[in-house]
Order: sequence, then C-alpha cells, then structure tokens
Amino acid sequence: MQRCIICEEPKMEGVRLHKSFICKSCEYNMVHTDVREVKYRYYVEKLKSLDGPSLRTS
Repeated sequence: MQRCIICEEPKMEGVRLHKSFICKSCEYNMVHTDVREVKYRYYVEKLKSLDGPSLRTS
C-alpha cells in the first residue's frame, strides 16, 4: 500500500509520478474537476508538492 499525496490515505491502486503516488479515486476526481471549482485550486496546491525534477516551459 502507498500513501496518496492528495487524500493522504493508504491505497492499493493508483498512479506513480516520479516518487509520488496518486490514488485512483483522487486521479478520477482531479480529471473531472472543472477549473472554476474550489477543489481545483486544492488539487493544484497538492500537485505542487510532487517530489521530482522541476518542469520547464518554453
């Protein structure tokens, strides 16, 4: 079991991103959250905590 970086619960199924884990239910909720919803900002802040190399944009 791994701890989800979004809900912070131990879960069996999900997605690994570098050294972090997002459970299947949080992944589903993030994908289906409209950018105008309050939850969207919450997900963005949680994703900023990903432990990995920085992403660059040009």
